Order: sequence, then C-alpha cells, then structure tokens
Amino acid sequence: MQTSKQFWYGLGLGVLGIVLFSSKAVMVKMAYTYKVDSISILLLRMLFSFPFYLVIAFWYNKQNGNVKPNKKDYLWLVFFGFVGYYLASYFDFVGLTYIKASLERIILFLYPTIVLLLNKWFLKQPISKIQGFAIGLTYLGVVIAFSSEVSITGPDVILGGFYILLSAITYASYLVGSGWLIPKFGVVKFTAYAMLVSCVCVFIHYGFISKSNLLDLSWQVYVLGACIAVFATVIPSFLVSASIKMISSSNFAIVAGVGPISTIILAGIFLNEMLTWIQLFGALVVIIGILLVSLNKTSNT
Repeated sequence: MQTSKQFWYGLGLGVLGIVLFSSKAVMVKMAYTYKVDSISILLLRMLFSFPFYLVIAFWYNKQNGNVKPNKKDYLWLVFFGFVGYYLASYFDFVGLTYIKASLERIILFLYPTIVLLLNKWFLKQPISKIQGFAIGLTYLGVVIAFSSEVSITGPDVILGGFYILLSAITYASYLVGSGWLIPKFGVVKFTAYAMLVSCVCVFIHYGFISKSNLLDLSWQVYVLGACIAVFATVIPSFLVSASIKMISSSNFAIVAGVGPISTIILAGIFLNEMLTWIQLFGALVVIIGILLVSLNKTSNT
C-alpha cells in the first residue's frame, strides 16, 4: 500500500530526474561556446558514461527477464542500441549546433506522438479521437514556436529542427521496436547493454570522421562532458525509473511536462536564451498536447 510520503518522494525523484535530463541540451550548448564539434562532445559523454554502464551490465549480467534471450535477441539489442541511443544522440547533438536548447526540448518532447503514429502504421494499433486531436495540437504548437524562430534567426533553424526531429523519430522507433525485448532482458540490463552498444558506435564514428584531437580541448569541455554523462544521463535514468515504480507511469506522464519548462528556465539562466511570447505559447500548446496523449494512452492500457 503506497503512503502519501512515498508518493511525494517518488514525485520529487521524477521532477529531479526530468530537470537533470533537461540540463543536457543546456550543457551541450555551453560546450559549443568553446569551439568543440558535436561528435567530440558526444564522445566525451559516452566515454564518461561507459564505466557506469559497464559496471551495471556486469552486475546484472546473470539476471534475465521473464524469458531467456537467444542470439537473435542480442542482435536486435545491438540494432536498437544503434538506433535508439547512438543515432538519436548524434542527431540531437548536431541539431543543437543550429537551434536553441529550449526549442530542442520542445521538439524532442514530441516522441510520444511519434510512438503512437508508428504503432498505428506498423502494429495497426488504433488512435483514439482524443489522441488524434492531441497529436494535431502538439504539431501546431511546434509550428507556432518555429515559424517565429525562423523569422528571427534565419533558415538554419529549420535544419536544426530537422535533425532534432530525426532524433525524436529514432528514439521513438527504439521505444516501439524494443518493447518486446525488454521483458527478456529486464529494464536495467537492457538499457545498460543498449548504452554500451551506442558508446562503441560513437567511438567508431569518432575514429573514422573526427579531425580534432581529443586531448587539445579546453578543460571546461571535459568538465561539461563529464557533467552531461553523470548528471544528465546516468543519474536521471535511474531517478526516472525509481519514480515510475513509486508513482506509476500515468502520474509520471504529468511530471514529464516539467521537461520543456525546466529547459526554458535553465537556458534562460545559463545561456541567456529568451523565447518570444509566441514561442512560449507554442511550447505550452505542445505540453498540453503531449499530456493529453500520455494520459489518454495510459487510461486505455
């Protein structure tokens, strides 16, 4: 039986996890001020994250989910690690070179709607009228926010928005496709393995295309890379998991609405980013739409 104290504790963990996740875009934008490219800062994120997930994977190595995975399952895990964490992260970091951190979070926040659309197209799962209305509402909010930004900063924001949208699509694809694998491995073990796959992909990517010397970066970039790995990747992933376990996924869907708001606030404090009233209205429309999608989806399960 859940007590009121446990609920508020779980709620606090969820809010903290979401705020820490939201800080990633802000810290990436701060790193870019030191003339570092996207693949280098992504590499630092993975380098500092790698030991944590390696220990987690080793610790949970002998623990399986409901069904023991076979060799084919491991191949799918590699694929989804490539798509869901490597590609999604790479597109996100590249997109952040063109657009504001606060706008990045608004687009990434669309992934629940993309999950619904992918389930509709590939798994033939129906979309309710409320969900359809909410999906339309979220994309209307993005159009409102970005049409204003294009007039302010120019067409580069469209390219940046496109990369962030690709990040949201690849992450949503990972969520849809990996759903049947997670029960076989267990959530923690699957996440750790998928993250290790993405780390290796980033290492290979950097080795082939990067022309920069990782040892020539300023010390601030290393600090930010470590902070992104620890405080915006590893720690919030466990905080969110603990929160969902304590307060349920439906309540966490409401907590997730803090994400874009916290990014806007953090970007204003640390990056001096200012959104217009029209963009703030667009962000609010997106948040309302996603909450409708998440709550309606949960109530139907």
